[in-house]
Amino acid sequence: MPAATWAPALQRTAEGALRCVRGTRFPQAFTLPPAPSYPSAMARAAKSKATPLRDVVELTKAQAKVEHKRLALEIEGHNERYYQEDAPTVTDAEYDALRQRLNAIEARFPEFVTADSPSQKVGAAPSGRFKKVPHAVPMLSLDNAFAEEDVRDFVGRIVRFLKLDDDKIGFSAEPKIDGLSMSLRYEGGELVTAATRGDGAVGEDVTANIRTLEDVPQKLKGRNIPDICEVRGEVYMTKKAFLALNERQKAAGDTIFANPRNSAAGSLRQKDPTITASRPLGFFAYAWGQMSAMPEDTQNGMIGWFERCGFKTNPLTKLCHSVEELLAFHHAIEEQRARLDYDIDGVVYKIDRIDWQERLGFVSRTPRWGIAHKFPAERAMTVLRDIEIQVGRTGSFTPVGKLEPVGVGGVIVQNVTLHNEDYIRGIGNKGEVLREGRDIRIGDTVVIQRAGDVIPQVVDVVFDKRPKSAREFHFPKKCPCPLHTDVVREETATGEEGSRARCTGEFACPYQKIEHLKLFVSRRAFDIDGLGEKQLQYFFDEGWVKEPADIFTLEKRNAKLKLEEIEGYGATSVRNLFGAIESRRRIALERFIFALGMRHVGETTALALARGYGSWDAFHDACLKVGKGDEEAIADMDALDQIGDTVIKSIADYFGESHNRGIVERLTKEVEIVDAEKPKSNSAVAGKTVVFTGSLEKMTRDEAKATAERLGAKVSGSVSKKTDLVVAGPGAGSKLADANKHGVKVLTEDEWLKLIAE
Repeated sequence: MPAATWAPALQRTAEGALRCVRGTRFPQAFTLPPAPSYPSAMARAAKSKATPLRDVVELTKAQAKVEHKRLALEIEGHNERYYQEDAPTVTDAEYDALRQRLNAIEARFPEFVTADSPSQKVGAAPSGRFKKVPHAVPMLSLDNAFAEEDVRDFVGRIVRFLKLDDDKIGFSAEPKIDGLSMSLRYEGGELVTAATRGDGAVGEDVTANIRTLEDVPQKLKGRNIPDICEVRGEVYMTKKAFLALNERQKAAGDTIFANPRNSAAGSLRQKDPTITASRPLGFFAYAWGQMSAMPEDTQNGMIGWFERCGFKTNPLTKLCHSVEELLAFHHAIEEQRARLDYDIDGVVYKIDRIDWQERLGFVSRTPRWGIAHKFPAERAMTVLRDIEIQVGRTGSFTPVGKLEPVGVGGVIVQNVTLHNEDYIRGIGNKGEVLREGRDIRIGDTVVIQRAGDVIPQVVDVVFDKRPKSAREFHFPKKCPCPLHTDVVREETATGEEGSRARCTGEFACPYQKIEHLKLFVSRRAFDIDGLGEKQLQYFFDEGWVKEPADIFTLEKRNAKLKLEEIEGYGATSVRNLFGAIESRRRIALERFIFALGMRHVGETTALALARGYGSWDAFHDACLKVGKGDEEAIADMDALDQIGDTVIKSIADYFGESHNRGIVERLTKEVEIVDAEKPKSNSAVAGKTVVFTGSLEKMTRDEAKATAERLGAKVSGSVSKKTDLVVAGPGAGSKLADANKHGVKVLTEDEWLKLIAE
């Protein structure tokens, strides 16, 4: 997401800018809360189910002024995280929507445009880690186009400005690299300075680091070299190199990068150039800054000149002569996107003739002669290379598609969920037809979609690109584990066959064993620091930890195991690990129940069971009876709040299996299980159902929930007529509306704290 990606539509007409938002339902992340603690409140609101934004045309001037200020603060924060910290917290699409909203407000209320507005800036100020370098010619950014209509408007404006026919205008079109913009200054043909974009006027001096890149010549080749020459382009990292770098980072316990752009920026902005040299960075040249003489008179001519000077340029660059050719090029590049070994997020169009570029000039901070046509940020096309089955903790089978790596929403995606057997066949959960009945085959070109942090999924198959070699995927009837146990389809609540397939091996299945162990040590269960998935998998593969109790006997067995001699460990690491394990020998009842990994027994259910029985002995005794089919014990468990037939059957299956009982008995000999804390029955909220909504500023949501439950209240995630209290913080949306609808009492956070203190 280079600065060109963030190009503001600065001086578009009011009609053009307002078209960006009129009638558009923006992502929920951009609903602005009325909280004074902006932008943190907005960041929290991004995760809430808030109502869509009002159209800009409906805002009063006062409302627009407040929203404009909030948007400016939010955008400035994102600029700093992207340019200075190389750690963006939103996707390109989310950022672009913020900019469009701000631009639309400024188009309607031009008096809001000031020198401090994000629309008048490019990027962010240099971080201060490197020496500042003023740009002789500002590094400005391009306007964005998001739809074909925007491209037609762009060409139409140029045609009207130059008073020419559109078929007489040549455009240089090239993929828009998602990297770090760079300006290289040569004097007498020698590289003297390399600077980042910074805020467009001043960048950071990274000359020593740039000198380590093979794609950047230290001395320009060929003839016709101007005395002063600034070559501009993009530093990037290939997808292959990015994935390999993250593997090395992970193995070394270092920072894992989110995408190639972040890894390229982080690699380049190192104080130690040897670190930069150790990371494979590339550079594409495509523009220029200060030039004492122009060696060519067209954009494409300059691209050829860069090549003759020793630079790499993008081989996909093409000369187009109409809107239709531009759009066809955009579509062709989008189809190739997954096959490219570098990340792109759109296509850039520029007037080819440089004298026409000069005639067109600039509109504030963006050129009239160029535009960046973005791809839909949350979707991409790529090739499905294979389908693998993952066996979960409860034995559920999840088919995972292995993709040709592709960038989606700022993240390189290699895996995609295919949900279940029916989804692959083109059938939905309710038997409905998906993708017009197109099945998914290995070798297909597929359209994938990613929403937020959710694992991507296939939303369609490009049927006309299906190769003859495409293979149907046959769902396994046996588990891929060494036992080859049967695979069955689960039954629904109505007794019908469900879509989810499961291995019947339970704990005998090694895939389920390791997943149970991962749950056992996780943060919400025993929370054993230093025993992550990698270490746990190693111990499991070596046969040292096959069940939970084995974790607590590791130290006793270490005289034989000698963990400190394992690569990556040492005496200190082993001592810390044993200390972390020892500190977790005492555990709350609800966490212990959750850690057992029974199907359908999550944190909330485990808490309800812990409170219902109070002690491990009482719960264990009840479970043994339920496992034997004791009707009275089953009735007693069924009477507990939030416990129903599904949970009871799961507990019965678990404790009805002798293997599971043995695991539990061996574990309880190693740990101390603390009785459940009895909720206060005399508190002001005992027995009441409470819903928290909006942003809590004096405690986290987990803290508020835990406090309410400790006082005997039931915390719900939705509002109904049965809800007693709604605690609403800044940014409260639909739940607050539901509370008003049902006549539920609403409290502020301060009122809530006062109530529970009584």
